[in-house]
Amino acid sequence: MLNHADLMLTLANDRHRELVEEADRHHLLSIARLARKARKAPVVRGRPTGNLASCETSAAVPVR
Repeated sequence: MLNHADLMLTLANDRHRELVEEADRHHLLSIARLARKARKAPVVRGRPTGNLASCETSAAVPVR
C-alpha cells in the first residue's frame, strides 16, 4: 500500500473528478436523447410540442 497521504488524497480527488465528469456526460447525453426523441415525435394538434407546461389554463370546448 502507498505510504504517502498526499498521494492517496490526490488519487482520491482525481477519481472523484472522473466520477463527476462521467455523471455530467451521462446527464448531457440523456438530455440530448430526449431532445432528439421529442423532435421525432408526431405533433398532436391543439397541444404544445414542448415539455414545459403552459401558463394558461386549458378548458374543453364542445365541438360545433
